[in-house]
Amino acid sequence: MLKVSNLQAGYGESQVLFGIDFEIQRGEVVTLLGRNGMGKTTTVSSLMGIVRPCGGAIVFNGKSIFGSQPYEVARAGLGLVPEGRQVFPNLTVQENLLATASAREGDGTWVLESVLALFPGLVPRLHSMAGLLSGGEQQMLAVGRALMTNPSLLVLDEATEGLAPLIRNEIWRVLQTLRNAGQSILIIDKNVDALARLADRHYILEKGRIMWSGTSPALLADGSLRQRFLGV
Repeated sequence: MLKVSNLQAGYGESQVLFGIDFEIQRGEVVTLLGRNGMGKTTTVSSLMGIVRPCGGAIVFNGKSIFGSQPYEVARAGLGLVPEGRQVFPNLTVQENLLATASAREGDGTWVLESVLALFPGLVPRLHSMAGLLSGGEQQMLAVGRALMTNPSLLVLDEATEGLAPLIRNEIWRVLQTLRNAGQSILIIDKNVDALARLADRHYILEKGRIMWSGTSPALLADGSLRQRFLGV
């Protein structure tokens, strides 16, 4: 589904990514792991067209999206749940969800009713301004808003950062439900144990390079990986 080859990117004269290679098969859950500042968010931003890469290739569903604009990437089928949620604060929950509604390839799996069934906690807040929601409610809304695009690949950047334990568990439950339904997912998060239970494969970044890749059993079996690359 997604193949990234020799991806290079940065900000101005400061290069952050030095030849990233990874891929995601249809129906897989894949993670990007690493300490803060190692290039994970820059990788996602390059995929989504938020940062313009300076070298390499990004092929999604057989077509190049390298250097595409964010709206073109979204139309191609990538749905982003950004770091910090970034909901539209002056729109209601319902307006946030409907603002991104899209059916792709005749598949309208995710509509308002199905998203609310996945996040029943949003139902009583449907007509509340998004800026008045709690952080956990905003995170649910951000995931629901991305699903409303009916993405082929759902991308989550720091999906549970700063959330209360109950809300974190709810997000993991939702992601497991999506995985079981065959949704392809790329996720950044710091909870290695939860990611190992959820994901098929993992890539560890260190200073803008892929330093390790492997399956969940391999990640859990090598305790030195956490000490060397993850700081846990």
